[in-house]
Amino acid sequence: MLAACCAVIFWPGSFIFGFPGVMGPQWQQTFGVTRAAVGQVLFFVLAAVGFAMYPAGRWQSRFGTERLAALGVFLCGLSTIFVGFAPSIKLVYLWAFVIGAASSFIYIPALTVIQRWYPEQRGLVSGVVNLSFASSAALMPPAFTLLLDHIGYALMTLVLGILALVTGLVAAPFIRLPEASTFSALKIKTLAETPQAPIQSLTVSESLHTRSFWFLWLTWAFVGAAGIAMVTLSVSYGLARGYPIQSAVFILTAFNITNGLSRLISGYLSDILGRNVTMSLAFWIAGIAYLLLPYVHGIPLWAILATFVGFAFGTLFAVSAPLASDCFGMAHFGAIFGLVFTAYGFIAGALGPWLSGYLLDKTQGDFRVVFGYLGIFCFISAILIKFATPPRR
Repeated sequence: MLAACCAVIFWPGSFIFGFPGVMGPQWQQTFGVTRAAVGQVLFFVLAAVGFAMYPAGRWQSRFGTERLAALGVFLCGLSTIFVGFAPSIKLVYLWAFVIGAASSFIYIPALTVIQRWYPEQRGLVSGVVNLSFASSAALMPPAFTLLLDHIGYALMTLVLGILALVTGLVAAPFIRLPEASTFSALKIKTLAETPQAPIQSLTVSESLHTRSFWFLWLTWAFVGAAGIAMVTLSVSYGLARGYPIQSAVFILTAFNITNGLSRLISGYLSDILGRNVTMSLAFWIAGIAYLLLPYVHGIPLWAILATFVGFAFGTLFAVSAPLASDCFGMAHFGAIFGLVFTAYGFIAGALGPWLSGYLLDKTQGDFRVVFGYLGIFCFISAILIKFATPPRR
């Protein structure tokens, strides 16, 4: 079950967190557009996430987790095949929107299923699934660059789309909830090992009336913006400082390595130290890294600082899911977590990739302004997340 959840989420992660960063210069040159226009690619990804996450949480109960995951796989692979033949940046935006929706149809079922199968280790197993989601973006950018150089853009997307379809459609049938008898046994085992008071599940409406929901929502807006912006900024920053793309891509790779590893590490630590402490510490460190970025020099130092941003971004993904189930229970987890994701979809995309690209165009590439405001976002979130605690029943 855990392996299937990891496999089904691998390719969507590489397309969201790795593909736009590598392809950004290619799209700029091919379509003759600005950095702000390329930044809007991730805006459309996140907008689709904002629209699709809540319906995904509702539809998985109606249609089944495995069917919803299979739909996401189909959309992910097919759209990637066709993006290689896009004649304009507008059709790249369409691909981005479809990929965002597809990832929602895969991500919510995978997280729901894995927490039901392993209720005593929700932080750890959520971290493992999120590790697969993000580590793909650490592994694949060098491969994307190599494929682009050797076989060209259109053939590359054809190969990647087919690989995504095959991998996902093999894994999707295993993304299913435990049987009622199995789930009851898992709950009894968990209560026997951790005999604290059980978490009372809140409805969607009740959750929306808690401060915990809105502090978590704002955290996703701000850290989501700071994290996703690095996907497009990392390679561009290296290129702006005079390095070739083969070197600049290592900043993105470093970001995605810890974006992936932190999801396992933070998920595990959150089971021990607490969700809020783990997230707050990661956000403070990421804010400091962002403020330092424009004042150090060289790919190695930029890559090191990018790893801290990646660690915070991965922590946001890994720990938010178990934090949400701590606060609101599992009965309506999919729908509630889908609503939390609207901050990432509707707000983070605008505040991160789009606004950073716009400011770079207006300031003739002054990264100090962009890195400064993204660092402040991390500091604000480090404070807000401390107040996202289980509400009093």
